[in-house]
Amino acid sequence: MENETVILLSRKKMLLLVIGASIFVVIGFWGTIRPGDLVSLFRRNAEMIRLFSLAALLFFGLCWVYAIRKLFDKKPGLIIDQYGITNNTNAVHTGLIVWDDIVKIERREVAGTRFLIVYISNPDRYIKEIKDAILKRAAIMSLKTYGSPVSITANALKMDFDDLEQLITSVFERRKSLSDGSCIERRKSE
Repeated sequence: MENETVILLSRKKMLLLVIGASIFVVIGFWGTIRPGDLVSLFRRNAEMIRLFSLAALLFFGLCWVYAIRKLFDKKPGLIIDQYGITNNTNAVHTGLIVWDDIVKIERREVAGTRFLIVYISNPDRYIKEIKDAILKRAAIMSLKTYGSPVSITANALKMDFDDLEQLITSVFERRKSLSDGSCIERRKSE
C-alpha cells in the first residue's frame, strides 16, 4: 500500500462536544453546591443529587478537557499508510500501530458508542510508549476489559463510523492477504 489515507479531526463534532459537556458541567456544579434546588426537579433527596452531580461534573469535565484539546489539535485524527495505522482519534493514542502487530480488528458498541478494537500481538510495548500516567492506566484498563489497549472511534473524525470501519477492515484484510511474513520496521511516531 503506497498511498496514505489521512482523516482529519472534525472541529464541528468537537465544538458540539464542548457545548454539550459545558452544559452538563454547569448542571453538575450547580447540583454539587446547591442540590436542594434540584430536589423537586429530579424527585430525589439532596445527597443523591449531590452524588450524581459530582459524578457528572467529573465525567463531563474530563469530556470538556478532551474536546478542547482535540478542538485545537493540529494532527490528523487517523493516518493509514504502508507502515500501519497512526491513531489520534481518542484520548489514549498509542501512535503508530504497525500492520505486522495487528492480529484482528473487531467492532464493538458500548452505550451507543461504536468503536473498533485493534487486537495487537504485543500490547505491553504500546502501553509502555504512553507517557501520561492516567492515560497509561486507561490503556491497561482497556486491555483488561477488551483484550487490547487500542481502540479507534469516529466520534472526533470527519468520517462516519461505517465508512471508517469499512476502510480500516478492507485495508487490513488486503494487507493480511498480501503479507509475506516479513516484518515492517516501526517508524517513529510524529
